[in-house]
Parts: sequence; C-alpha cells; structure tokens
Amino acid sequence: MTTLLRLPGDTPSALTLCDLLLRDVEDHGDLPALSWYADDGTRTTLTWAQARHRIAEVAAGLTALGVAPGDHVLLMMGNRPEHWLTDLALVHLGAVPVSVYQTAAPEQIAHIVRHSRARLAVIGGAGERERWERLPACPGLRRLVVADEDAVGPHTAWDTLPRPYDPSVFEETWRRVRSRDPVTVVYTSGTTGDPKGVVISHRNVVLNALALDQVAELPDHADHLCYLPFAHIAERMLGIYLPVFRASHVHLCADPALLAPLARRLHPAELFGVPRIWEKLAASLRAGVEALGPERRAAVAAAGEVARAHVRCRERGQPPEPELAAAYAKARGEVIEPLLARAGFESLVWTASASAPMPPDVLDFWAGFGIAIMDAWGLTETTGALTLNGPRAFRIGSVGRPLEGTEVRTAADGEIEVRGTTVFEGYLRPDGSVEPATDADGWFATGDIGRVDDDGFLWLTDRKKDMIVTSSGKNVSPALVENALKEHPLVGQALVYGDGRSYLVALLVLDAEAAGAWAARHGIDATGGALSGHPAVRAEAERAVAAANARLNRTEQVKRFRLLDGEWSPETGELTPSLKLRRRVITDAYRREIDALYGDHV
Repeated sequence: MTTLLRLPGDTPSALTLCDLLLRDVEDHGDLPALSWYADDGTRTTLTWAQARHRIAEVAAGLTALGVAPGDHVLLMMGNRPEHWLTDLALVHLGAVPVSVYQTAAPEQIAHIVRHSRARLAVIGGAGERERWERLPACPGLRRLVVADEDAVGPHTAWDTLPRPYDPSVFEETWRRVRSRDPVTVVYTSGTTGDPKGVVISHRNVVLNALALDQVAELPDHADHLCYLPFAHIAERMLGIYLPVFRASHVHLCADPALLAPLARRLHPAELFGVPRIWEKLAASLRAGVEALGPERRAAVAAAGEVARAHVRCRERGQPPEPELAAAYAKARGEVIEPLLARAGFESLVWTASASAPMPPDVLDFWAGFGIAIMDAWGLTETTGALTLNGPRAFRIGSVGRPLEGTEVRTAADGEIEVRGTTVFEGYLRPDGSVEPATDADGWFATGDIGRVDDDGFLWLTDRKKDMIVTSSGKNVSPALVENALKEHPLVGQALVYGDGRSYLVALLVLDAEAAGAWAARHGIDATGGALSGHPAVRAEAERAVAAANARLNRTEQVKRFRLLDGEWSPETGELTPSLKLRRRVITDAYRREIDALYGDHV
C-alpha cells in the first residue's frame, strides 16, 4: 500500500480534487508536480505551488471568456501543459472539462459539441484548428482558444488569457464545488454508434484513488509517464486525478513513440501500458536479447526460468525457498538488471495493464525478467479500474479482485455486472440532465463476459458484442484466438473473423521490429511489404497459426489467414486511441481479403 498522504477533513467521500490540490500546496508545495519536454530534450517543471498558481490564472482567464459553473468546455490537445492546467482550472470553476480525441472525425466532434452544449473549446494547433473550422453546423460553439500561437488566426491564443486573478474570488469559487458535482464527462469511443457522455463526479475519482492506493505499492511522489490521451479514462485517472491525490510527479510525453526514450531517461518506479504497449516493449527487448551471442542468450534464458519461478511463488503468496531466493538475487544482479537498465526498467516496482486481455506469452516474457504485470479491469463507466491485481494478491492472467467499495457478479449469460462507489453518475442527456444507467439495486451491466473464481479473482473472456457466433451456433471469443496467434513473435497484430461462417479466418500483421530481426537472422534481405510476401516469412506464419491451433479447440481454430503489410494504428483508423481493435473498421476495410479467404468454402 502506498503511504497515504494526509486527507483533508474526516470524510473522503466529501472531498473534491480542489481540496486535494490545496493540500498538495500546503504539505508538498516545493515538490515537482508537472514536467514537459522541448524537442531538444530541455525540461520545464512546475512545483505544486507553482502549478496551483498557474491554474488560478487560467481559471481567471476562462472566467473572462464567460465560462461559468456547470458549463461544458471541450479540450482537444495532446499531452501538453495547456491541457493539464486548463482541465484543473475548469474543475476549480465548477465547469466541466470534456477531452476529445485528437483522432476524432469532424462528425464525431460536432456530435460532442452539440450533445454537451459546449460554447468554448480549447485546442492545440493547426491540425486541430483546421478540423474545428470545418465542423458541421454547431451554432452553440462561440469561441476557440488555441494553444499554439502560430496557429491562432482569428481565434484567442491560450497564452494571452488574462493572468491576474483575485485570490479571494478563486478560493471562494472552488469552495462552492461539491463532491457529487461532475469532474468531467468522458465520451465513449463511439465505435458502435454515437459517443455517449459518461458523467464522472469528484466523489467517483477520489474514492477510486483511495481504493487503488490500498492495493498498489508505490513510493511516495512517484514519477508518472503520461502518454495516453486524456480523452481516455485511464490517463485521466493516472495522469491527472491520481497525481493530485498522491502529490506525484507527472511527466508529459507528447508522442507515445517517445515513451521508451523517456523511460530510459527517468527510470520510473511505475509504468502503466495497454497490452499493445507491453507487446511493443517486449518485442524491442526480445530483439536486443536475440542480438546477443549464444552464451549470453543462454544466460538470459536460465535467468528467465529462475525469475518465473520467483514470480510463481509471489503469485501463490508464498515466500521463495532460500535456494530460489539466492538464485533469483544472483540472476537479477548479474543478468536481469543490466538488461532492464538499458530500457530504464530496472527500478520498476509497479507494472500494470488494462483495456484488453493481455496475451499470455507477453505476461510470461515479462515474468522472465521478474516483472509481474498487474492486470486491471474497468470501464469509463466505472471511473477506470474496478478490479485490480496487487503484489500481495494476484493471479497472472486474471484482472484481479474488486476494489474496496465495489462488487462484481456475473449474469446467467456470463455478462459481468458491477456496483459500488466508483460506478458513474449516469449518461449525459442533450438537455444537460443525467440519465441513470444502473438498475434499482445499483447494478450496472458492463457488456464484458467473464467469470469469478473461488478466490474472488475475475477472469475476462471477451466483450459481449464482440463474441463470434459461427454458422453452427458455437460461441467463440476472438480475443482468445487472437492472443494465441500473437504468441509467435512475428505476429504483432491479429484479427479473427467468422461470424455466421463455418470456420474462422484471420488477418495477421507482422511485428516490424521482430520481423526485421528474424529476417536478418535468416539471411532474408527484405523489408515492409516485400517481407510479408516472402515465402520463408509466409511459411513461418503458417507455423505460427498451426502452433496456435494446437492449443485451441476445433471451433476456435483458424483455417485460413492473410498476412498484411503495414501496422494498424489510431492514425490509420484500425485502432482506437487506447490501441484496441476497431473490428468493424478493419473488417469493412479488408472485406475483399476476408471474402477471398472463404472463397468457395463459405
């Protein structure tokens, strides 16, 4: 458990983020709060005292633009200080920040503008401005504030917002904010329809932070590498709300591609990554190991077996035997730590993942370095994590036990239902009211499928709406099959299809880094599309599919596959901003290839 900082007042459920930010200044004002990096690597840092002063200035500037309590203000910026400071400034005004994905299409943005009745938006630069200026009709939107001065045009520059503020007015304003007031509205990704506005209160985030701290074991004031979009509930909790709760240090990473270099610079104690991030980091580390000489690779393999045995003891809650403890200490000091240090990971004490099931081979890979990735589970509607593995109680492959103040059960069809203090207030209606989404007893149906074991750990199967029903009426979890396929290092991404069909087919994307290293070892002089079409690579992909099929039952086995060029990403539209598959987008884009896989065998 993290050493709990002083909580102002006697009732945590009555606290707001504003109360906690004042506590941070009073108790930890000289500690670093927020850092960001210029292109040349130069770092700028605000202490907690400086950050609150700047937040008060931004709040005064927003007030001058007409922002009032209850107003929804849209934010469309990357992980930059203007986003973080504006978000908390709005919270102190009793207004509601609504972050919008930078990858959102104009039609999606327009829907959110109209649905939230926003009159003001704060955006990043030229790319965002271009999209906002050609939105479909949004008569309620009166003003744009632009962070990059060279992209301002006819709009207001963020840096020109009035800075002087009256401290007495600022303090009086935020003290009117109540714990059941909205701290944000998070719009779902809208992959199955119009995005829904999820209303989350101060109470939700404070009680979730308190419950998470009772499970996690982190150093006080730990560094947090903030690289996921603030429009996702995970980064809102990890990059804004938990740092305010813990008085920790946020490092803004403007581009997720810079996460690895930033980790090498900071050597963090904690790291959260969606499965795709852990997959890519594993591929990079694996490529480094494979580049070693035979003797060193053998030493790494031997150390990995010792580390996995040590992790299994921790998983069972048993202290390792003295021989294993000594062997692990030796392996860690001589082999594991030097390799992890190259990636900046030798100091990690808390590693977590969520958003989608973690491939078992990726979990096993990191366990070979003594790193047990603590899977969590939750939704936007549960204020992020609702179940969590912790160092004192975890099961690798599960998503942990419910946090304090929450409950989990499964319906007859396996759908997971939840209730508790972190379940959201409801969905925002177009008139500004909130529509409750729980039943009379407070239970919320999540749409996920899973089971709870005898020890209270939750195991996920799939999203209810993603389940494949074959023509013979068999239910198949695509995530289960996809993770089996991705156990081969060459397979970076996979999508399984078969709804209404007699068998499954798959689209496979090579992992660029792993495939390049594999090709070099096998003397293949090809890259990109040429590599995916190379006969030796195709043969290896066939072996990967065969190996996956050997671990699956007959209904789950893939009969045919297509190896694709180019990695899927949020920018190209196949992934959500949190790096989950957009199944409908992919199947629509590759309809011809999928149909060809069935051919005359439909």
